[in-house]
Formats: sequence, structure tokens, C-alpha cells
Amino acid sequence: MHQRAALAAYALLAMVPGSTAAEQTQAVAPSRPALRVVGDGIPDPIGGAKGDPERGRALILAHDSANCILCHALSDPSVRFSGNLGPPLDGIARKLSVAQLRLRVADNLRLDPATIMPSYYRTEGLDRVASAFRGKPILNAGQIEDVVAYLATLK
Repeated sequence: MHQRAALAAYALLAMVPGSTAAEQTQAVAPSRPALRVVGDGIPDPIGGAKGDPERGRALILAHDSANCILCHALSDPSVRFSGNLGPPLDGIARKLSVAQLRLRVADNLRLDPATIMPSYYRTEGLDRVASAFRGKPILNAGQIEDVVAYLATLK
């Protein structure tokens, strides 16, 4: 159990109360496109960015950016170790729509205020943010769309 707690603490960049609404728009810095949330998803690509699944795969596997495999299992020949704190990524596109995937990557705190998953695009209203990320998203709009494009292939 201590190892799981240590992994969760390592993965945690922020944890704050969130809110869920049928439709809302996140106020963001002028240099970043706003997120239009509808229900439990973000229906439109952030800033009109078009995602690339190969770049998304690289981000998911990278240990210095998204680092998704720290907490999520993924059947990929290049993954030697993956976590089990979050749900497995295999088959995620059968369970969630692209809009739902986008919200979970960009700002999962809106859906689950107790999540340990970082909100990769959110910058305000966060607590205990690493100084390197204070006021900046972990991933930019294009990177979010890349990750979503890859996740959408995992059927």
C-alpha cells in the first residue's frame, strides 16, 4: 500500500475541489483557448488543434511529460512497467467517446474532485502545483489533442 501511495504522490500535481455542470466554459489565460464542456466531455478539439496518434503515443509513454503509464496499464511492447492506480488504457475508446477522453485528459478534476490524475490543461484553482508548472498547463492544446487521438485508437 505504501508503494501505491508513493506513486500517487509522485503523480499528483494538483488536487482541488472541482465542479460538474451540464455546460460550462473554463476561464483561461488569453494565450490558451477556453474549454467548452458539455455534459461529461469537451466536444470540440481545443483551439481547433488536430491530434496525431503517434505523437500522442510518444507523450503517453514519455516519462517527462504526460507520463500516463506511471498510473495506467497499457499493453504495448515498449512498456516494461506500468501502474495500476488508474484504469487500464487498453480498450478505453470502447468505453469513452473522444469528447469524454478530451475532458478526462484536459481537466479530470471537473469530473472527480478527489482524483489523483493531473488536469493536464488546467492552470487555475489548483493546489500544491510543482513550481515548474505554476500558471502553465502541463500539456498544450496540441499535445492534449495528440494524446486524445492516440487514446481514441485503443479499441
